[in-house]
Amino acid sequence: MKTLTGKVITAPGVKPTVSVKWGRDNFWVYGAIEPLTGDHFLHEYPQLNGDYFQEFLDWFSQQLGEDYAILQIDQAPAHTSSAIRWPENIIPLLQPPHAPELNPIERLWQLLKQPLKNELFSCLQALRDRIQELFDQLTLEQVMSVCSYNFILEALFYAASH
Repeated sequence: MKTLTGKVITAPGVKPTVSVKWGRDNFWVYGAIEPLTGDHFLHEYPQLNGDYFQEFLDWFSQQLGEDYAILQIDQAPAHTSSAIRWPENIIPLLQPPHAPELNPIERLWQLLKQPLKNELFSCLQALRDRIQELFDQLTLEQVMSVCSYNFILEALFYAASH
């Protein structure tokens, strides 16, 4: 619930002021995207840990049905735990350490956080409701626009042709 601060436009000579909340109540949104189509799979969990990541993988696997997915992940302990049981239709792809810019979903998180700047939420449910509103407004075109790096698309086309 900590307020994300950002630039504010004001009249010349007027110092901008924004109310902020320093509370640390939070929840986590786990997600996967398909850069070629903009399909996105987002689900909320109370924490980031191996148990909830496993729940997300199982849920995502069900959403995929007969399809397969390559899921690019960072090397967070929750993602790389030996206790993780990878569903047969999800193939993990580890990105290099300290390189979040290589994961296309990080750009989606930036897009979704932008409208939250300088907003103050009275409680965690108000934040949840606002994020759900942003999810509901999200279009496939927006997802494709922010998540389709050329190198990712080239890799997908290469993989599909072999």
